[in-house]
Amino acid sequence: MPDRPDTRATLAKRRSDVAAMFDGVAARYDLANDVLSLGADRAWRRLVLEAVDPKPGQLILDLAAGTGTSSEPFAAAGAAVFPTDLSLGMLTVGKRRRPGLSFVAGDALQLPYADHSFDAVTISFGLRNVEDTTTALTEMRRVTKLGGTLVVCEFSTPLWQPFRRVYANYLVAAIPKIAHVVSSNPAAYEYLAESIQAWPDQQRLAEVIERAGWSAVQWRNLSGGIVALHRARA
Repeated sequence: MPDRPDTRATLAKRRSDVAAMFDGVAARYDLANDVLSLGADRAWRRLVLEAVDPKPGQLILDLAAGTGTSSEPFAAAGAAVFPTDLSLGMLTVGKRRRPGLSFVAGDALQLPYADHSFDAVTISFGLRNVEDTTTALTEMRRVTKLGGTLVVCEFSTPLWQPFRRVYANYLVAAIPKIAHVVSSNPAAYEYLAESIQAWPDQQRLAEVIERAGWSAVQWRNLSGGIVALHRARA
């Protein structure tokens, strides 16, 4: 059934709020990520690159690309990458820093691309911020060529039970405090901590990916399950 008008309006408001939040942190977003992850984000990006395995001439959609930090390695590998994001603030900062990339303003729930356009679609730390996960994954499937690749890198559930409480305390207590130092909008990182805690674990996310039409879904735990790298085929 189609969304009721009030539901569509609510979703539109949420998308607008999320975009505005990321507009507010764009200038120091990359620095904040590096500090809050203790530098681990660099290793995670390298593993995303390996999972996508870009080839010269391939078309790759990098969704929720922010300022384009995640997109640069694909371009360096010779692929044509399309960094796409809902936040105009992020795109503006990204274009200033990386003028060679082809940034695109786009909504994950209604991608501005034709069916079967891309050899691979990837999204890092952005799927959690989309209002309707299944719809976004279905849209990614629509724009991916048959046999193409999906790679999702997202925060997940630590494997070691005793560490989960330590990690949860870090999210709730430490992240907002650190964000006050390195971010122009510390409140946004309170949302970050809350959204990570509410996110499904590795198995449940794999099931959501399958329901969206992807096949051969598998995942790899990074940093003890703090992050999970899901990979699937169209």
